[in-house]
Amino acid sequence: MASLNRIARWQGRLLNASAWLLAASGIAWLGLHYLAGAGAGELPHPLEPWLMRLHGAAAFAVLFVAGALAAGHVPNGWRLTSPRMRRTGSARQRRTGVALVGLGAAAALTGYLLYYFAPETVRPALGWLHAALGLAMVLMLAAHAPRVEAGVGSGIAPQRVEARRPRP
Repeated sequence: MASLNRIARWQGRLLNASAWLLAASGIAWLGLHYLAGAGAGELPHPLEPWLMRLHGAAAFAVLFVAGALAAGHVPNGWRLTSPRMRRTGSARQRRTGVALVGLGAAAALTGYLLYYFAPETVRPALGWLHAALGLAMVLMLAAHAPRVEAGVGSGIAPQRVEARRPRP
């Protein structure tokens, strides 16, 4: 029996909300920091710490959803790109999915390093790398997300994955 490689509704909603909040808080912090705050040679803007707290909370939510997706959506998506399924366009989904996992891991690592370990000499370069990874993730998530087909309002890609039966 075949089943769609859907993510649960709560996962999709939490992923969308937390990813947009993560991107918006990061972009807002960059704008404040480099246009009006310490990056512009001034004292830090009073909203900078609050934006960082919001960014960190959104990052935890994204990491939670990523862990939930790693249990089902990722392995099923990997099977979607079997040689028989490659004609359906799922190979693109595999490439963007792998890129999302790699970018997400790198963004989480650079965020962790910025928060806990980055010496002042490498902090600016690491911060710009982290920002570039985050922006790349937004673009890759948009490329990976299923498109709404004409006449279909579900927004779920019409790809199927074969269910695996346990061997006796």
